[in-house]
Amino acid sequence: MPGDVEGVVALTRGSALIAHSARSDIGRVRSVNEDAVFAESPVYLVADGMGGHAKGDAASQAVVETFRLHIEQGTPPSPEQVLDAIHSSNEAVRALSDRGEEGTAVAGTTLAGVALVDAGDAGGYHWMAFNIGDSRIYSWNGRTLEQLSVDHSAVQELVDAGLISAEDAERHPERNVITRALGADDVVDPDVWLIPATGRQVFLVCSDGLTKELDDDRIAAILAGDAAHPAGMAGELVDAALAHGGRDNVSVVVVESKIGGDDDDPDATRDRGDEAIEVTRPRDEGGRDG
Repeated sequence: MPGDVEGVVALTRGSALIAHSARSDIGRVRSVNEDAVFAESPVYLVADGMGGHAKGDAASQAVVETFRLHIEQGTPPSPEQVLDAIHSSNEAVRALSDRGEEGTAVAGTTLAGVALVDAGDAGGYHWMAFNIGDSRIYSWNGRTLEQLSVDHSAVQELVDAGLISAEDAERHPERNVITRALGADDVVDPDVWLIPATGRQVFLVCSDGLTKELDDDRIAAILAGDAAHPAGMAGELVDAALAHGGRDNVSVVVVESKIGGDDDDPDATRDRGDEAIEVTRPRDEGGRDG
């Protein structure tokens, strides 16, 4: 597709063909783009600097630079290396916070991404999805769009508790309050999923500037079509969000991988229930504007 970047990642047995498209846009309303995108095989992520906090743009860029330093391009890292990059990113963002006469101005950012990791001889290769905040990760199998990540937000907690519907959450006055972010605390608590890497797999990583404008059905319809945009499928999605209003910064990465032979069953990797190893903890109390 136009705009896609393709690369081959050497594995212990065989190789992985990975194509991606990425785009970030300031949107129609904001004066600063506080989003940042990192898309260098085998790691793909979006960071959304927290609006209303100091240095949101610097915070998201700090995440990108930290991952660039910690992860060798073209080589699958271990899950532990990715976690180390996340924790180091938290330290880098924390270092941006200033203490002045009116207290501490906190820099913060969300983080969502996927990385092709080597879990060792016993585990093999997996796609590792990781999330902090309300940027999102989806999987796409050509027919169904499935949200893998869980928003760390005040309204998501209300939805989970059965107090409001998902539709109500989109209009709730606290819809922009997030409950976890890089830079907010000394120790960061990411959600992590390990998904066996085999066959053809497609992931979408995006900031909430996309999901505020487009619902899942609209996103799926775009992914099911052809990408003629110079920036590939990511460009198609960003343009659609801008056409719908573009009230926030919009950042999108679309990743497509093919691993193994034709005998692999790609559907076996798309069931989040039994195939994914999920490591989550209770959400923090309180909230932060995102």
